Amino acid sequence: MNWRMGLCIALAGWLPFSVAAEVRLGNEVLAQNGFKPLLGKRVGLLTNPSGVNRQKQSSVDLLRSARGIKLVALFAPEHGIRADVPAGKEFKDTVDPRTGLPVYSLYGPGPVRQPAPSMLKGMDALVYDLQDTGTRSYTFISTMGLAMEACAENNVEFVVLDRPNPLGGLRVEGPMLEPRFRSFVGQWQIPYVYGMTCGELARMINGEGWIRHRCQLTVIPMKGWRRGMVWQDTGLPWVPTSPFVPDGVTPMFLVATGVLGELGGLGIGAGSALRFQCVSAPWLNATRASNWLNDRRLPGVTFKQVTYRSAAGQTVNATRIFISDPARAPLMALNFYIWQAARLTGGHNLLADAMRTDRSLAMFDKVNGTDAPRKAMQAGRSAASIVAAWKTGEQRFRQLRQRYLIADYDTPTPTGSPVLVSTAPAARPASPPATKGPREHMVAAGDTLYRIAQTNDVSLEAITKMNPGVKADSLQIGQKIRIPQ
Repeated sequence: MNWRMGLCIALAGWLPFSVAAEVRLGNEVLAQNGFKPLLGKRVGLLTNPSGVNRQKQSSVDLLRSARGIKLVALFAPEHGIRADVPAGKEFKDTVDPRTGLPVYSLYGPGPVRQPAPSMLKGMDALVYDLQDTGTRSYTFISTMGLAMEACAENNVEFVVLDRPNPLGGLRVEGPMLEPRFRSFVGQWQIPYVYGMTCGELARMINGEGWIRHRCQLTVIPMKGWRRGMVWQDTGLPWVPTSPFVPDGVTPMFLVATGVLGELGGLGIGAGSALRFQCVSAPWLNATRASNWLNDRRLPGVTFKQVTYRSAAGQTVNATRIFISDPARAPLMALNFYIWQAARLTGGHNLLADAMRTDRSLAMFDKVNGTDAPRKAMQAGRSAASIVAAWKTGEQRFRQLRQRYLIADYDTPTPTGSPVLVSTAPAARPASPPATKGPREHMVAAGDTLYRIAQTNDVSLEAITKMNPGVKADSLQIGQKIRIPQ
């Protein structure tokens, strides 16, 4: 063993997930095992551009080129087979121009939300390879369970190629779904943030009998993923899952402000590089709101007044969210703390404003999965009180999900290795003094582009733009990253 190899092995023993571990996705494990579960079968594939491996090869191409497998059809969730259809817009069946395969829409027209018997006719297995966001309202998991139900009724095996939950596998947060609020943005009786991979959730949907008939379910687990990892720790490339989720950081902020966005009255950065990362309104004093939120001393998150350019080219004064510790920051709770900050520092009760203008609150209740938060807001309760009301449901769900978790994801790191749940710093240091031109940051053990951006108080987009040749999943210790002013 030469000294270079010895040094690499020594470093691998203690480096955080972002440098030491290589996550192999379910589609990679399937390929490495010679596609054995699918050999001799006619299969369909439920996917979009997010269904890729580490090299960004699509599962469409992997299955088409695999010997002994006949890929016969593609199925598209909300946002379409190319993930470019706006949220809520239905689309029709089509033919994929590159492969010639039929593409069946599972999002319309009309009531279509699961495969019809005619779509599954002659098929042995339906494969699921979609990257979701880890939130109940993101409809891919609704589509997954409904497709499982259709497969059960048509004697078709359902195969899940497992993928990371970008919020990690530890976080359980938010109100439980009440059955009377079941909808396509809340199909399963889980918290808003459920801390499971799609494969684990499929096991739960099947095992708990949440579909009419249990399906023949096969889950191809990942290798190397650990429950404490958020997306930035995986080293995997992110392919946009839908138009407003362009990177692996967005799912955290989507949880933090997406529910509040259903009330209206506050801008949440839509159309800008700060989508879901900030809140703004002409009447909102961003500095006062930021100070009030910082005074709550919420763990792992800070707030700061910023200005940015909107999609229309206007200067926007906003309160921006900085997540310094993704494992500890209370994401879902931020919707309600921001609502309270707007009421106390800006004199606007967003819920009362919505009711006064006859804005429908049905989607707000559906996304929450219950009307309890809205009723608590109407009663004038604090954000802390609203969040505390979730705890019993969260704890019950943690206990219920245990039997469906994949044991390998809980395997500790090797002896002597720190068990890390995040590569973000514990606190965001003050910005360094301004200098002429870009600064330089030397990559250290555990760094990711996301961590470097947070540490230097700049956006991930700005870092990426200034370093066009740098690959986020292959940073090297000692590598220099340019930091914009």
